[in-house]
Amino acid sequence: MDAAPMDASSEQRLTWLNALPAARAVAELLRCCGARRWAEAMAARRPFASLQALQQAASEVWWALERADWLEAFAAHPRIGDLQRLRERFAGRGGSWSEGEQAGVQGAPEALLQELMAGNREYERRFGHIFIVCASGRTAAELLQALRARLANDPETELRLAAAEQDRITRLRLEKLLQP
Repeated sequence: MDAAPMDASSEQRLTWLNALPAARAVAELLRCCGARRWAEAMAARRPFASLQALQQAASEVWWALERADWLEAFAAHPRIGDLQRLRERFAGRGGSWSEGEQAGVQGAPEALLQELMAGNREYERRFGHIFIVCASGRTAAELLQALRARLANDPETELRLAAAEQDRITRLRLEKLLQP
């Protein structure tokens, strides 16, 4: 995924991120990916010369982490389709990002939301973590279809797919972090 060109405001935000004290940088990066070791490693890699360099480092660090780190990141997400919990849990902490990412679910018929919630429960029983998918630009029906298709995977394949989705989400959120 190529990063969009940075405007002057985004360049200022990258300068801001590069200059933050380590603990504050970790806190900001945790908004993008909920794995503490990832955020700490990213903060230690600063300064970043560009959004592309930031995103490349994010993927490199992500894929070098262990299963436990991936599960920690997954646990930081709201369930797909649980809009009320999303608002409660993430209010003021990047929750608007999650809510925006799941915008295609808002306004979905109640029956479809119930199917998503039932699918989420089945997925969690089968794989031991929540269903992770880059929901940006996808409808509730598309998300339900993706969830059902991934239920057929074996646990190791699904863990890798979920990790790839987290990587995509993180890269998108890093772009958002640099937006004024």
